Amino acid sequence: MPYELYYWAGIQGRGEFVRLALEEAGAEYVDVARRSGGESAMARLLGNTVEHPPFAPPFLKSGDLVIGQAANILLYLGAHHGLAPPDEEGRLWAHQLQLTIADFVDEIHDTHHPIASSLYYEDQREEAKVRAGDFVKARMPKYLGYFERVLEKTGSGHLVGSGLTYPDLSLFQIVAGLRYAFPSAMARLERQHPRVVALHDSVAARPRIAAYLASKRRIPFNQNGIFRHYPELDARA
Repeated sequence: MPYELYYWAGIQGRGEFVRLALEEAGAEYVDVARRSGGESAMARLLGNTVEHPPFAPPFLKSGDLVIGQAANILLYLGAHHGLAPPDEEGRLWAHQLQLTIADFVDEIHDTHHPIASSLYYEDQREEAKVRAGDFVKARMPKYLGYFERVLEKTGSGHLVGSGLTYPDLSLFQIVAGLRYAFPSAMARLERQHPRVVALHDSVAARPRIAAYLASKRRIPFNQNGIFRHYPELDARA
């Protein structure tokens, strides 16, 4: 049976981290919400129709198993599709890196919604400028610097061991998204993080990922997702 991925139609969001793993694994899956009636089906599973209802998308249905939270889904897919180390220490390290990426994603989102997700960007524009200024100056370099050091330590071009794992795919998405949202800041910061950039490029060149990026399955970045480009927020530190 194919996997069923449940995430909002029309945006990459947190669901994209799961899509990249499914694509790299060559796994058969259905992007449910992009089909007719899919969002209604997603709403039903968000209720009490399953034993362990997820809090919010993304979530993955594998047979009778329903798994929520992007990092948790990737923990599962990594173990079942060779995208994580076989040993416990390695699996925990990969999961730790993914949780750090999840923290990074939250901070990226909060640059344009620093007060509340329920408000429009236009309702918090001035606060967003302050938040984004700190993000570009302090937080973005801190996260990218951390992953640069991890890559330097492994020396393999990958975050975990000598081969590709799901955190590599997720860091690729982070770089791609930041290039869209903060092109000026990234143009400056990329020179200081060559290993992170090289990992992005190597992932983009992988046959299955390259085919996915060129396909209609890859939703373009837009102003409704986590990565949004507002020129006034793309300040230089």
